[in-house]
Amino acid sequence: MGKLQSKIKHNTYKYSPGTLLKFSPFDLTALSTRTEGYVEENGSTKVVQEYKQAHTDAVNSVTALNPDICVSGGKDKMVVAYNWRSGDIMKQFKGHEREITKVACVFGTNQFFSASRDKTAILWELSGNSQPIQQFLGHDMVVTGLAVSPDSSQICTGSRDNTLCMWDIKTGECLQKATVSRNLVTHLCWIPGEPLILQTSEDKSIRIWDSRSLQVAHKFPVKQHIQTYCDVSPDGYNCVSCSSGFGGEGCEATLWDLRQTRGKICEYKGHFQTVTSCVFLPNGLSVIPAIATSSYDSKVKIWNQDTGACLFTLPLDGSGPLVSLAVCDTSSLLCASFNSGIHLLRINDSKGLQMQEVAMF
Repeated sequence: MGKLQSKIKHNTYKYSPGTLLKFSPFDLTALSTRTEGYVEENGSTKVVQEYKQAHTDAVNSVTALNPDICVSGGKDKMVVAYNWRSGDIMKQFKGHEREITKVACVFGTNQFFSASRDKTAILWELSGNSQPIQQFLGHDMVVTGLAVSPDSSQICTGSRDNTLCMWDIKTGECLQKATVSRNLVTHLCWIPGEPLILQTSEDKSIRIWDSRSLQVAHKFPVKQHIQTYCDVSPDGYNCVSCSSGFGGEGCEATLWDLRQTRGKICEYKGHFQTVTSCVFLPNGLSVIPAIATSSYDSKVKIWNQDTGACLFTLPLDGSGPLVSLAVCDTSSLLCASFNSGIHLLRINDSKGLQMQEVAMF
């Protein structure tokens, strides 16, 4: 699989109720760490392939461009297209003056976008040269939200300047701009099949915007903590948001109804620090609809979407805060971290939904 000359890290795990023993690949000293949410007895050796690193510093955002290639952005100001199956850097893109905050695309296309602390967003193309195709200038502060319309004709950006902007992708023109006091945008995503955009904010709110008028179409009940991220189910029926927190207070994800009551359906509690990302897992992966979350507590969790039960917890020791998740095929999940790049996680349901780290880059 890919670069056989890349480093290989061997991790031997032995799970017992409430305890994880992990043997270092260097000194084989056992480290005991409390975990929760899963119990497994397994004496086999886990192999984690170490590919060439995509970034030289913390990775802030990752998304899947197609079933083989992901795009990521980080503190090193670089946008990187990477073949996560082979462990090859496809192309590096440099154009931002400060660190990248978000990357976004329409899955299966050749184009993708990045947002930055330099107050701009940029359009890139995988084919051709590595120069910016289009720049979007107009925010007064760091751009923290980025969503692409399903037909790839428009993007919506959000910022800590309390504004949302709608842009024409071809011309770079700002078509509309809306400002809501104290609406420090944390994330944006387009609702499939609808002219609607979902948005989370530091004011603890989740809003739905009409993309045609850039007016607030709905506002969910205000939560108790900052809302850090949001995702929409592929059918557009539900959305999930997640929150900041510490010591288990907050640190949750919340499932919302988008079609009928537009109320809260379920909550997912079990992380001990801020939950930074939440994604719906692909339909057909298991008979149980599931959601995955990542957190500053260096753990990725899988949840039963309907009941809120934690089905599996995967600690990524040494990764530091985990900040971004991306589904890249029906059984693979990418997770960006501050300390150890991007982790490739494999999900299977042979013995109930489980995750295993298989590579990092």
